[in-house]
Amino acid sequence: MKKIGVLHVITDTALQSRFTHAELTELAIQGGADTVQFRQKQGTTRELVAIAEGMQKVCEAHKVPLIVNDRADIALAVGAAGAHFGQDDMRVSIGRRILPPEAIIGASARTEEKILEAITEGADYIGFGPIYGTTSKPDAELAKGLERLRRMCDLAACPVIAIGGIGVETAGDVIRAGAHGIAVISAVCAHPEPDVATQNLLNEIQKAK
Repeated sequence: MKKIGVLHVITDTALQSRFTHAELTELAIQGGADTVQFRQKQGTTRELVAIAEGMQKVCEAHKVPLIVNDRADIALAVGAAGAHFGQDDMRVSIGRRILPPEAIIGASARTEEKILEAITEGADYIGFGPIYGTTSKPDAELAKGLERLRRMCDLAACPVIAIGGIGVETAGDVIRAGAHGIAVISAVCAHPEPDVATQNLLNEIQKAK
């Protein structure tokens, strides 16, 4: 059984410019993040590989998995632990063919049908959200809420990672609704002290568990 983390920090340099992706990776891990995700749409493949390499070095030093969003090629190039595919990205089944068998593959799914499809194709965990309103994604849809999260957690035969507008006040509610863990962007990246923010989120998760 692959070990899926409970606190995924997605690094972001669009919301803030004080820290690089690698610095955020270091701070998040210091605070207790057990998974780091790299998600960036802009930049050439060469630039993205260079950023991911820096993050992978930090992750390797701390033995924390790095998951690359959308890009199986970049995950493979830097030796990341795995990849995460959104509903408009590569299919999980294709990612499975490209990546080594031990790779962790996550998939975002917004409907019951998509969840079952992703699991059938070999996803190790499902990302579900946004649970609450979020400003981190310009194209984010309406908040799903805890009821739908609860239903999706009952349905999914694998860990569900909740995402979208989750902060220190709501992390516990999300875990109590059945989520295996949470993924956050602004709650850590936009916080004055990302390591402290991560620590506080982890405390809430542990209390709820």
